[in-house]
Amino acid sequence: MLPIVLSSTSEYRRLLLKKLGLPFTCVSPNIDESPLENESPKQLVMRLSQAKASALQCECSSHLIIASDQICVLDGKITGKPHNFENALLQLKKASGKCITFYTGITLLNSKTNVVDTRCELFHVYFRDLSETEIIHYLNKEQPFNCAGSFKSEGLGITLFEKLNGKDPNTLIGLPLITLTEMLIRQGINPLTVCSQ
Repeated sequence: MLPIVLSSTSEYRRLLLKKLGLPFTCVSPNIDESPLENESPKQLVMRLSQAKASALQCECSSHLIIASDQICVLDGKITGKPHNFENALLQLKKASGKCITFYTGITLLNSKTNVVDTRCELFHVYFRDLSETEIIHYLNKEQPFNCAGSFKSEGLGITLFEKLNGKDPNTLIGLPLITLTEMLIRQGINPLTVCSQ
């Protein structure tokens, strides 16, 4: 089995990948994540996930490199990480009663054979009508300032929603494990049989 590298320093993605029970290391890809002019959300996350994987190709030859990139879109506009309370408050007030769509690009690069598999997963989050008091209490309790969309769905953020719609709830946290498993199996690695050895 080729060694696996996660092209990320995200603690959330590391914990998600750990669920598959496969040995892996993490390396920072260190790329420019600026969007290109007229680039669609799907094009952006697929390009950046590929770029993150390719950035490690030289130093991680003969590896399986996993990379992911995520953005969320509200009212047709890309919404980034809030980074502070004020921005998070504005984001959640705008999201109240609406649907946010998360676009997550995932790439699996076999740096030995140069086979690249890149896909985009969508996940829809429907917010309930939220009062400003609810939003302020939530932000003070969970402080999700480094999270796209200003919430942590794996925590108290679940209380903000009316419903969720998508293939894999892990996609919301940044790494679609169902799709990744399909990609790994195509490369001859089945987490179930590897874990049982």
